[in-house]
Amino acid sequence: MSTHEHTHEHGGSGVYVKTLLALLILTILTVAASYIDFGSGNVVIALLIASIKASLVALFFMHLRYEKAVNAVIACSGFLFLGIFLMFCFIDFDTRDDAKALDPQPVMYGPAKPAGAAAASAPAAEAK
Repeated sequence: MSTHEHTHEHGGSGVYVKTLLALLILTILTVAASYIDFGSGNVVIALLIASIKASLVALFFMHLRYEKAVNAVIACSGFLFLGIFLMFCFIDFDTRDDAKALDPQPVMYGPAKPAGAAAASAPAAEAK
């Protein structure tokens, strides 16, 4: 049997309501920021707000705030390394000059023509 007893000494439901309100405000801020053109800063702002929201969820809903400090260090290091890997991806993407050249042309869908129909109509058009 475990001697660990779960108590509600961590603020009760008030902490959850405050966290919910903070998450809702950050969501509204995310939507509002999406309508403003910050140039290349749009991605940075969106990731910053998302990181804050993920941290709130991890701290309060996953109870990392009330656990041993090593658990919080492990969770925060995961966010740190995710940020480092994303930074390397952005640096790599910015060094490529041909990023626009990789954009494929739109495919035109329509009724299929028989292979001989295209060849037969070409000389008729030239004769006119």
